[in-house]
Amino acid sequence: MGALFRRAQDIYTIAHDMTNGMGPLRTGSVSNPIRCAVLISGSGSGMEAMAIHQQTHLDCGHCTVLVISDNAEATGLTKAERLGIPAHCIVLPDETDRTLRRHLHEQQIQSLLQEYQIELILLSGYMRLVSANFVDQWTPHIINIHPSLLPAFPGAHAHRDVLAAGVEVSGCTVHYVDAGMDSGEIIGQRRVPVFAEDDEASLAERVKIEEHQLYPEVIDRIVS
Repeated sequence: MGALFRRAQDIYTIAHDMTNGMGPLRTGSVSNPIRCAVLISGSGSGMEAMAIHQQTHLDCGHCTVLVISDNAEATGLTKAERLGIPAHCIVLPDETDRTLRRHLHEQQIQSLLQEYQIELILLSGYMRLVSANFVDQWTPHIINIHPSLLPAFPGAHAHRDVLAAGVEVSGCTVHYVDAGMDSGEIIGQRRVPVFAEDDEASLAERVKIEEHQLYPEVIDRIVS
């Protein structure tokens, strides 16, 4: 499984066997950082936190050089531009066949990734499932963060499902992406208490605070 790192709220598991798909990720350095693309669909708060971490930590071995959104209204695109990061919107093409539409969409994304010489894809609030073919091309260089303690509460409505279940602890999970719904190998998690007075908004805000710390920390470990 790999090395295990434990702290009060965190569990990290960094897989050693990264020989499928694109092969092992090289070691990043300050002088030659891993070139990351962040895929978003909305506010881009996680992308912003990642970029600020990269720009303010002088020993960081990774750098966001591209932001892509499937949503033209995503405010994260403006945030990326303010941070000096090229930002592109690639909306779904006007195609009725869903399989072909996804294929054409991912082709456009792939072209941008190649143009910017991307080495690592970070999904951050990206609301589209990527195809098995796309995952196969990028494994294990495609990672996601999800707002629950996977494998519990996968999917797009994690906070709603957590509250409905009445659990006392939630959190966030960074994991490798596979072709399933939030089912890839878990790399790191951070726990967050659920309070009786919580609604979806309050729980989401508290989880986001931990997400914005966990994701950069996990990527630091992976690239080193």
